[in-house]
Amino acid sequence: MARFDDAGLRAQAQTVLGAQPDASGVADLIFDKGAIVVIAETKDLKAGFKRLKSIDGFRWAMINKEDLFAANTLSIGSKAGIIDAAGITLKAAALPRK
Repeated sequence: MARFDDAGLRAQAQTVLGAQPDASGVADLIFDKGAIVVIAETKDLKAGFKRLKSIDGFRWAMINKEDLFAANTLSIGSKAGIIDAAGITLKAAALPRK
């Protein structure tokens, strides 16, 4: 599978997951399983996961599959799930504790 840029990952999320832009601007996209923050570049992973921590409910990072190892270490303790461009769950999301 080709590596996607930000616009490409957003388009994939809309096509594959039925995601829509988040009107509140807190997340990039919203779909039936929660909020999505799109992280297309490995250099943006840390900022993306920091942003995810401020979102209530189920939250997901959409990444390019080849970035999984870099993303996985940042996701520890965040309760955020990870989805690839094909809509495959690479790591399940959990509800954060209050």
